[in-house]
Amino acid sequence: MDEKSTPAPASGVDDPALQHDLALAEAEQTARSERGPGWFRIIWASKKARAGIALLGLYVLLALLAPVIAPYRGDDTTFAPVLLPSAEHLMGTTTQGADIFSQLIWGTRVSLIVGLFGGLFATVVGLIIGLTSGYFEGTWIDDVLSLITNVALVVPTLPLIITLMAYSEVRSVWFTILIIGIISWAGAARSKRALMITLRNRDFVTAAKFAGDRTPTIIAREILPQMTSLTAAGFFGAATGAIGAEAGLSFLGLGNTESVSWGTMLYQAQLQGALAQGLWVWLLVPGLALSGLIMALTLINFGIDLISNPHLREDG
Repeated sequence: MDEKSTPAPASGVDDPALQHDLALAEAEQTARSERGPGWFRIIWASKKARAGIALLGLYVLLALLAPVIAPYRGDDTTFAPVLLPSAEHLMGTTTQGADIFSQLIWGTRVSLIVGLFGGLFATVVGLIIGLTSGYFEGTWIDDVLSLITNVALVVPTLPLIITLMAYSEVRSVWFTILIIGIISWAGAARSKRALMITLRNRDFVTAAKFAGDRTPTIIAREILPQMTSLTAAGFFGAATGAIGAEAGLSFLGLGNTESVSWGTMLYQAQLQGALAQGLWVWLLVPGLALSGLIMALTLINFGIDLISNPHLREDG
């Protein structure tokens, strides 16, 4: 008896219910991609972080457009001294005949450069030493790196950096960045080592070892992505400290006096007796600019904390 062949059952793709679920998943994935990466959405959800990003963006814009925004060069001292604010000199001039507003704009570049490269240097050194020490816990490598880290932690940083800058014949911005980075990596290395110790025995690390991956590959591909939020928070913290350290050293006369920065503005204003001559703007404006930049980095750091600690996230 011949039986007529019956049609094959509908495949999963032809199932209306499954098609509906796939469409919803695709729409959700598209919406997520349009909103950006997950870590950025978490940071952007924080009002504090949004304010910090906007404020930092303003500083970056001022630094990039300094030749356009500033009416004069920061080191131009050809104007009459102690001029009151006017259309030609929005904030007046210093006792040396420099335009205060132009110095303020050009000084933004120095602070951002010091913050970026000083924070990056300290973060990279602390990351390398911390990861290496934690991965080889209990070995002579860990003993040596832990000893170096402990010594760097107990040495008083302020007297050390003042001594190094005072007796150095080179006082460029890059030398200041190098000194700040050298003395500020130890805290980051200690925290990275502690986290590495907790991660190196996880199942995904063990699986990578059995798969034959080399140690640098395991650290770069398996462990380092788990430290993204901690590394980013450490960078912004180090950048904040670097900016404050550069301003403090310049205010003490230990920075590069030939460059125009907010610290050198404060140093010259204090040295020339700005308040006694009625040039309160000379002291107030660079201090406010410095405080605003540090506040922007601190607010962004609040948003980064939300990545690793969901309990701190705001609703909405």
